[in-house]
Amino acid sequence: MKPALITVGYCAPIIQYAVIYQTEQLHIEAKGNFQKQSYRTRMKIATSTGELTLIVPILHRKDKTERQQYYDVKIENKFHWQRDHWRSLKIAYQTSPYFEYYEDDFEHLYHTTYDSLIDFNNACHAVIMECLQLEITPILTEEFFKNPEQLDYRDLVQAKKEPSYPLPEYHQLFNENHGYLSNLTILDLLFNLGPSAQDYLAEVDLSNELA
Repeated sequence: MKPALITVGYCAPIIQYAVIYQTEQLHIEAKGNFQKQSYRTRMKIATSTGELTLIVPILHRKDKTERQQYYDVKIENKFHWQRDHWRSLKIAYQTSPYFEYYEDDFEHLYHTTYDSLIDFNNACHAVIMECLQLEITPILTEEFFKNPEQLDYRDLVQAKKEPSYPLPEYHQLFNENHGYLSNLTILDLLFNLGPSAQDYLAEVDLSNELA
């Protein structure tokens, strides 16, 4: 697949990591505008009662006349959001086949204070790449490109009006409770499939060019 341009999110959805796995060269947007209601601040997990969205609280600026840059966004740490998110992940996935296998890799992320949203998301992304055993050195953009030369997959972090992506089903822990839930966080794939997550990402059909 041609070089791809993405925006790193909060333990982003599976479709983004399928793009990362299949691209020949990965470019990461480092200078883009921050957009609300996106996977920059949220991820979807599967629980016994259905889909649950975990949201990172951010500090809101007093001056809202100018667009805020993603790298300028600060986390609101007066809330115990990290404790709550980790607790939710443990409750949802502690009986999944590979949660204990990866637990130590992710737990420290929720016991480390991050002031910057992009720093936290990059830390999560680095752990995910290590768990997926993907040794990819990305190229960080130095400016915002409205019409980039790469295949543009930046919209994959948009959570509003999300399209249906061509993702094959895999066994999820609570399938019998509420059916299959598509395009959840990459953590759902890791905790359910473990090392086989790579094979799954390789099988995702991106031939229709989602960009």
